[in-house]
Amino acid sequence: MFEINAVENNLKSVAFYTLGCKLNFSETSTIARNLKENGYHEVNFDDKSDVYVINTCSVTNNADKECRQIVKKARQTNPDGFIVVVGCYAQLKPHEIAALDGVDLVLGAKEKFNIAHFLKALKKSEEAVVHSCEIEEADFYESAYSIGDRTRAFLKVQDGCDYKCTYCTIPLARGISRSDSIENILQKADEIASQGIKEIVLTGVNIGDYGKGEFGNKKHDNTFLELVERLDKETKVERLRISSIEPNLLKNELIEYTLNSQRFVPHFHVPLQSGCDELLKKMKRRYLTALYRERVAKIKEIMPDACIGVDVIVGFPGETEENFMETYHFLNELPVSYFHVFTYSERDDTPAATMENPVPIKLRKKRNKMLRILSEKKKMEFYRSQLGTEHVVLWESENKNGKIEGYTENYVRVQTNFDEKLINQKMDVNLAYIDNNGVVEVQILERV
Repeated sequence: MFEINAVENNLKSVAFYTLGCKLNFSETSTIARNLKENGYHEVNFDDKSDVYVINTCSVTNNADKECRQIVKKARQTNPDGFIVVVGCYAQLKPHEIAALDGVDLVLGAKEKFNIAHFLKALKKSEEAVVHSCEIEEADFYESAYSIGDRTRAFLKVQDGCDYKCTYCTIPLARGISRSDSIENILQKADEIASQGIKEIVLTGVNIGDYGKGEFGNKKHDNTFLELVERLDKETKVERLRISSIEPNLLKNELIEYTLNSQRFVPHFHVPLQSGCDELLKKMKRRYLTALYRERVAKIKEIMPDACIGVDVIVGFPGETEENFMETYHFLNELPVSYFHVFTYSERDDTPAATMENPVPIKLRKKRNKMLRILSEKKKMEFYRSQLGTEHVVLWESENKNGKIEGYTENYVRVQTNFDEKLINQKMDVNLAYIDNNGVVEVQILERV
């Protein structure tokens, strides 16, 4: 079946489009490197390409809709190109994707890292080829990291989830919780650092659950704190950031370790989902608001300048106006810095999809807007609290209207006049003022 190779098929160029989380970006980048080793060269997704690879998300209905739009775009760019769809949506609804006009190949969670193999035999036909495993078979670990620019990389350390949140499809799309070895993560971190990249963001589905092995091994061979300690002491990368960690897994020991860390920065992203205990129980989250409040208080007690991000869902089934306002006031009172607001959407095969009293779509959107406005207010409050203080910024590469931007260690977005010599440099800066676009203008003090 696989006697035709890429060269014989004349498949030489490949373009990528990634939807969703940092984890998806890390896996797309790894797939790209694999295809490069197999004779492909990467082109921009807007350009004509022999192959288009779309790595999908399926957290919301909007993510599914966006995938369909991207497929259409690829087909219009090159009607003769092969369109390959991988990722969470591909695992959950492979035959739904295969029915989309223009799709040639659909690969599930187990198959996506072997894309070069499947491309060897790919031929144009009226029906897409589907290779999608049962999710129980996705019990092995595949390392991945992405390099999206010259300054920052996303390093995957964990995959899958054993939690059973009633709204979430991730366990159905990615399988059980499993982890990379500490030794391999250290090797990948140094591999990234050797390319001149100064910051690594640790990613995963549930990274606080780090340490579980492959093939259904539920024993924690290591803890996330042990991984953090080893990375802090042994890697060559200059700055490390934790992407997101569940509040019940964000232990005081980890918070306290970050305070005196050489490399880990004072920035925490802690999913909340609801500020109403009644809804947290319906969601089957593993904490209540009291614990969340304790975690935020602990961070701010020892790191007053720390940035704290929040994930929150609006419009969960049964969310009354009182429930929503409970969340609104809870977030308003907490010393957090910004929110990622998600509008609840029904997902097939999840318990929440069949719960009573769904919230009208119009009301969901209204509540989303209210929290996004509150998020902007909290971010500006945080930024203002940092004015006049000194921090270390890592400058990025893009020239935005004569300005160069970057993030401080505590995740304040800052800018100064563009200078190519600043790119990928860490510098001490003083935070001067906030411009009309909500970005902090800085005065450069010295290079670190």
